[in-house]
Amino acid sequence: MRPNPTGRVAAAALAAALILPLSACANDAAAGHGAVAAPAGQEVDGPKVKIMVGGLDKVIYLPAMLTQRLGYFAEAGVNVELMTEPAGVNATTALLAGDVQGAVGFYDHTIDLQAKGKHVESVVQFSQAPGEVEVVSTKQADAVRSGADFKGKKLGVTSIGSSTDFLTKYLAVKNGTAVSEFSPIAVGAGQTFIAALQQGSIDAGMTTDPTVATVLDKGLGKVLYDMRTPEGSRQALGGLYPSSSLYMNTDWVEKNKDTTQKLANAFVKTLKWMSTHTPEEIAAKMPADYGQGGAEQYAAAIKATLPMFTTDGVMPADGPKTVLAVLAAFHPDVKGKEGSIDLSRTYTTEFVGKATG
Repeated sequence: MRPNPTGRVAAAALAAALILPLSACANDAAAGHGAVAAPAGQEVDGPKVKIMVGGLDKVIYLPAMLTQRLGYFAEAGVNVELMTEPAGVNATTALLAGDVQGAVGFYDHTIDLQAKGKHVESVVQFSQAPGEVEVVSTKQADAVRSGADFKGKKLGVTSIGSSTDFLTKYLAVKNGTAVSEFSPIAVGAGQTFIAALQQGSIDAGMTTDPTVATVLDKGLGKVLYDMRTPEGSRQALGGLYPSSSLYMNTDWVEKNKDTTQKLANAFVKTLKWMSTHTPEEIAAKMPADYGQGGAEQYAAAIKATLPMFTTDGVMPADGPKTVLAVLAAFHPDVKGKEGSIDLSRTYTTEFVGKATG
């Protein structure tokens, strides 16, 4: 049963308060306001699930829409309504408030929320690397060569407290720059990020494909840190950094294991399909307007990001420890509390282990 309007407002307010320091998803949609539902997939005789995605058109969250386009939700016997939010923080807010049953976003939210007494777990781990790229403006390329040069700079992030903000702060601290020595600027993603870089509102910034591909194609910036591959993640962050995932409230998962298994079956089948098809074949399955730079550029963006994805939805063995170490380096809700975080409760392999994909 859905909460009454008064209860719903209260729940949403509580959820927003809990995650204020953590603007849920790393990649906010480029424009627009409020949740938008994607076209529905094939209707089947099965449970209905709403999933909020922090930017359906982002390559790092590609498995969400691809699963629907391949018909794998219907094949698994579950009706999924995909929704997208321009501000990723609202995806987790909606999840905690009970407005949706699942969210597609960064795994690090599960750790942050546990520190606040909320239990959310990654059910299917899409990726083993952030998929993020720190790009520096062409005009600043000679002045900014590492995180040590972030001092005094304006650095673009999707939103303050987002995962891009987290990673930017970690790269700064790791290279001897205090978080107080640079200015994080919320510029979103897509066209708003590109405009900020072009106009000089930011000196550098963190974003993903297809935005990265457009920035490089237009000659607006150069790659400083490339975390689209496992190797890039290890070099920048010291290990694999599981990021995009399907995460859900632990209580809901426990009460809806059959439905959760259907979702896992669908997503794992998609991840396996991705591992056996070319970037061009993957791009051809996606909505045409996702590749705003053209089909060739979109396929290239997928190719650059493809190494980040798992093939089975399983959490990489040492990934959670890396994420915890990164957050503990600067995050006020996690720093000094590492010993109280139970990483085994931030993800589950129960469903992907049984997946029939």
